[in-house]
Order: sequence, then structure tokens, then C-alpha cells
Amino acid sequence: EIMKTKMNDQIISELFITLTERKNSSVQKSYTSYLNRNPELLAKKIVEESSELIIDFIKKNKEGVIKESSDLLYHLLVIWTSIGIEPEEIWKELSSRKSISGLQEKKNRGKK
Repeated sequence: EIMKTKMNDQIISELFITLTERKNSSVQKSYTSYLNRNPELLAKKIVEESSELIIDFIKKNKEGVIKESSDLLYHLLVIWTSIGIEPEEIWKELSSRKSISGLQEKKNRGKK
């Protein structure tokens, strides 16, 4: 049986705080710190995790999609800490889009 867990911004915020704390740790003790000091590797990990997610999605491998989504979210959060983006900035951007259809939002992107 799957345990039901409510996903909310608190989970992301707590993980973000942990990753921010680890950002400046010793690279020998923290993979997060190592990734922050190696942006090319971090970029490659985003590509790798995205590709793995896509493969599992196409195969309809639910368990794989869950694991790869978690990996992708972790690496995405590391990017946010690396460049100094707070989760609230992402929530604000997402919130600004909720009243616009996806098709209209895509059309508006070209005008910016």
C-alpha cells in the first residue's frame, strides 16, 4: 500500500534549507557542495536525470518516474541554491501563470 503524503511547498522549502546549508560544506563530505563547485557537472546531471525520467515515462514505469522525478527535483534545487534563487521566487512565477492558459503563456514568451 502506498503511504499518502501531502506534497506542499514546505517539503521543498525544508530541502532547500538543507541544500543551502550544505552548499559551502567540504566537497569530500557533501555531494551538494561538490555539484555547486562544478556547474558543468550539475548541468550534465540535469540532462541525465531528465533523460532517465523521459525514458521511464515512455516505458510507463511509474516507480522509475517517481525516482527520476525525485532526482531531477534534487538537482533543480541545487541549481537554485547555486544561483541564489529562493523557492518563493518560483512559486511567484508559477502563481502568475495560473490564470493564463498554457497556450497563451507560450505565445506571450516570444514577446518578452
